[in-house]
Amino acid sequence: MKTSRTQPMTLVLHTSSKSSSAADRRTRRPEGAAETTTQATPPSRTSPSCKRPRVCVWVAVICKGGDLCGGYFLISRLDIAMAFAEQQEHAVALLQPKVEEAYTTDGSLDIDGNPALKHCTGGWRACRSILGAEFCYCLAYYGIMYNLVTYLTTVLHQSNVAAAKNVSTWQATCFLTPLAGAVVADSYWGRYCTMVVSCCVGVIGMLMAALSALLPLLIKNSSTLSMTSAQEIILFLGLYMIAFGVGGLRPSLLSFGADQFDAGDPSECMNKCSLFNWYIFTMNCGSLISTTSMVWVQDHYGWALGLGIPAMVLAVGLSCLVAASPTYRYQTIRGSPLTRVCQVVVAAVCKFSMAPPADLALLYELPEDSSYMKGVQRIEHTTDLRFFDKAAVVMASDEEVAQSVLPRNPWRLCVVTQVEELKILVRMLLLWASIVFFYTGTSQVSSTFVEQGMAMNTHVGSIHVPPATLATFQMLTTIVLIPLYDRVFVPAARRLTGKEKGISDLVRIGAGLAMLVLAMAAAAMVETKRAGTAKMALEKTSIMWLVPQYVLVGIGELLATVGQLDFFYSQAPPAMKTVCTALALLSIAAGGYLNSLVVTAVSWATATGGRQGWIPDDLDKGHLDRFFWMMAGLGCLNLVAFTSCAMRYKSRKAC
Repeated sequence: MKTSRTQPMTLVLHTSSKSSSAADRRTRRPEGAAETTTQATPPSRTSPSCKRPRVCVWVAVICKGGDLCGGYFLISRLDIAMAFAEQQEHAVALLQPKVEEAYTTDGSLDIDGNPALKHCTGGWRACRSILGAEFCYCLAYYGIMYNLVTYLTTVLHQSNVAAAKNVSTWQATCFLTPLAGAVVADSYWGRYCTMVVSCCVGVIGMLMAALSALLPLLIKNSSTLSMTSAQEIILFLGLYMIAFGVGGLRPSLLSFGADQFDAGDPSECMNKCSLFNWYIFTMNCGSLISTTSMVWVQDHYGWALGLGIPAMVLAVGLSCLVAASPTYRYQTIRGSPLTRVCQVVVAAVCKFSMAPPADLALLYELPEDSSYMKGVQRIEHTTDLRFFDKAAVVMASDEEVAQSVLPRNPWRLCVVTQVEELKILVRMLLLWASIVFFYTGTSQVSSTFVEQGMAMNTHVGSIHVPPATLATFQMLTTIVLIPLYDRVFVPAARRLTGKEKGISDLVRIGAGLAMLVLAMAAAAMVETKRAGTAKMALEKTSIMWLVPQYVLVGIGELLATVGQLDFFYSQAPPAMKTVCTALALLSIAAGGYLNSLVVTAVSWATATGGRQGWIPDDLDKGHLDRFFWMMAGLGCLNLVAFTSCAMRYKSRKAC
């Protein structure tokens, strides 16, 4: 009898211990998680999870009529313990996920301004619409850009030099306006509103470009000169509206897409890295389709339809973007980083006569929990570029503010983190300047390369190949080589160098600059061959001879463009990632403006004394090959300058 009492007690205690440990495992909070107090409703006895009645009957039967009073007393105590364990388990299973897992941890909001729920917002469900808008934007923008020089020379009857300058200037503006767009998005409107407004402006601009081609069909019996002038006014007004639309759209799309993944969730961070790959893939796919189908429509069905389709495509992209608005995650506006940089410059200039203190601890800095430092990662002080340290020097008039909670004047007294952000930008400026010339070379793809193709045999068998469609080979090169670079080259280089990226960003950029030199040399040799056959009145050189230079430019952009984006992003301070991305786009703009300056200078210097110059309207009477050789030589000098700057560059981590 003694044994029969002991067995159920042992069994019941074992069951109670198991339930308790299970509850303990499930109620254990992750390390660093905040404590939450929840009041759980006890589960109903009719609930499938409530098994206390069965346990009571089972234990009572096994007691075999022994000391039932004592047995039921023990059972009642065990019953209470199991009920408590089940209550805790029920509370953890139902309430805790809603507290700790349902909401994002990066402070993002939903469309109603409430904290964003993970299962309702963000992720790939939102990014599909963003990538769709990116595809439509690239299809529309490049559908106009790649064949614009042909429209200017054939419809508006501009010279080759004027057309090349106008296209290069417009392209440069399209890469310059994103800096202003980034400031507006970060400081005033937010990324989503900036994208929507920019899309609307872009659609209107593309409709005006289509109207310039449709104008002769709408207004007949007009003089050719006045019609051409009206077309030019409408076209360029529309083109620069497109430039402003691109300025707000380009820097915001990728950043807004990255906002859809929670920075505090490791699995979503991995998806964020994948987003960048799909972004580049989508951009190249849109560019590829535009250089084939769009250009073909423009050449075979007229410019009115060829310029109207991009407007409709961008309108579709805008619709996709707006339709998915309830699924997005929105970040709050935290102010412009450019304003922070300007504050450091102004404060340092105002204290020009002061010397930085020998004791660096005297420089002004705020605690990390202050309202100003929220969302800003502190950067340690560095010993170079000491002039900017003056912005953080506390003057006699600032001592009361520095030692209290009174608001300071940020244009007179800056924190050390602000100063270090400016220092990082200054260190990158020399490298940025040497990268600019790379985009002076790539600007030839949509200007002199197209003009070179127009002077060649554009038929391959019975197929007519529009010169602007050769940019397809540049896009295909990038699309094919990106996965090969990522999955074949990087692992092999990683085994040799021991570096995570295989090669450093600066080495990658330098290799891209070298590819540009080879592309210019290839273009010069092809032009020498083309001009030679033209002078001997032989059959025109096939346009397919231009393929190698397009492929080399594609390889160069794969290396230099992606490399500089990675470099500027990784070296940028945490609070200035978007600004430094805009800085990379600014290098493309500066390269386009520099190309216009170079073409103008070459035309002025070589077309003197009644000579045709290197780039005349009839390329058979010029020396375009000399222009390409000059670009190759300047590219070599630029590569030497970049190598020198790269060897002296001090990484942010090493500062």
